Amino acid sequence: MTKPIHPQTLFRLRVIGPLTIRADFEKGELKRCLNDMAKHTYDAPPDGRRVVLSSKTIERWYYLWKNKGIDGLAPKERLDCGKTQIAPLVQSHLIQLKKEQPSRSINTLIRHLEVQELVEKNELSRSSVHRFLKHQSLSKQVVNDSHRIERRAFEALHAGDIWHSDVLHGPYITTSKGPKKTYLITFLDDASRLACHSGFYFSESTLALEHALKEALLRRGMPKMLIIDNGSAYRSKSLETVCARLGIHLVHCRPYEPQGKGKLERWHRTVRNQFLDEINFEDIQDLNELNKLLWIWLEHDYHQRSHEGLDKEETPLSRWRKNAHQIRQLGAFAPALDSYFYHRIKRKVRKDGVVSWEGQKYEVPFEYSGEVVYLVVDPHQQTALTIESLKYNTLGPVFLLDRHANCQRRRQRPTTPLPALNAERKKFVQDLAARVDDTSYDITNTTLERE
Repeated sequence: MTKPIHPQTLFRLRVIGPLTIRADFEKGELKRCLNDMAKHTYDAPPDGRRVVLSSKTIERWYYLWKNKGIDGLAPKERLDCGKTQIAPLVQSHLIQLKKEQPSRSINTLIRHLEVQELVEKNELSRSSVHRFLKHQSLSKQVVNDSHRIERRAFEALHAGDIWHSDVLHGPYITTSKGPKKTYLITFLDDASRLACHSGFYFSESTLALEHALKEALLRRGMPKMLIIDNGSAYRSKSLETVCARLGIHLVHCRPYEPQGKGKLERWHRTVRNQFLDEINFEDIQDLNELNKLLWIWLEHDYHQRSHEGLDKEETPLSRWRKNAHQIRQLGAFAPALDSYFYHRIKRKVRKDGVVSWEGQKYEVPFEYSGEVVYLVVDPHQQTALTIESLKYNTLGPVFLLDRHANCQRRRQRPTTPLPALNAERKKFVQDLAARVDDTSYDITNTTLERE
């Protein structure tokens, strides 16, 4: 029976694969190939984490393979494997402490030994203790049952029952204003693994999240439950309001527990491996171009390909269509859907009937000058629409301030007459008028007389 090949050996062979099929290299060509390969990231065993390898490392593996074949790529066993410099007395105490409480970490074990004065402070290294415990089959840290969180694999019964949403930090793309970082926001159906909507944005703000949700609702109807992250963008009052009006049960994941988002983590890994790694970002000029490529890949590749999390030969799209009759459609919500995503911003109307928002000035009905109102805006279209009272009653539309048009605009004046003057004030006004009409009153002469 042949000996199994070590996973590290297969990984190293996979990395240098493009070099092994070459018979020879021209002068300087091998170095160029090594530098190009060092620019990529690789899925390293055993957990598939993404790693970056230096050109020197890849070169060393290549010559090991060239001189010794596949055996040269096998990881070398330590010469002191199974041996330890830890004193026998300390070894016995380590074993006893670990067996008494399997949840004890290496740092805790070392502190116990230092407190008992069996070793000097900083005398024992973590790596030495770890190798010793591993040789004794005691290295695994066991979590106390009282603190262990029960986790179980789950899947929604029908498509449209549960959606998940999270953000993937995407690549930088070149724009007219220089390189900008992108963020991929996705709404993923639990039962079918279908991406109800996925798009790149220049931020992971509440506004970007709501735009992505609106697109998902228009494309795929309404979920019964939406499981989202616990970040500030997902905790916004406007998002909660939208879900409440549409009858969507909003659930926030617990912080620092990525295990509850396994399907989304797998989706992000697929996006990295099958889409992002295949794109030449030097050719991407704007966000729309990047999203077009993403949507082409989604509709013509990801949604059409069988998924290992589904039944045999079943694709995300076919699984979604199987439950199409059970998915909640927008129906009566459709005409008012835009209004559900409007934002209300508290503003005080100036004396000239103007309010400000996002650097723009808007005129409102003049009778609300000096009052505090809500300015209703469509943040996705960057337009202000109406004003409402603090009790959410519509007060009237708003318009962009046009100072030139206001030059020809007739002003409103109060219709009530001015209050009548009393006798004393009336006499004062008459005396003042008589002095103005008196031609003998010359301000120039009076000034000369004073001089």
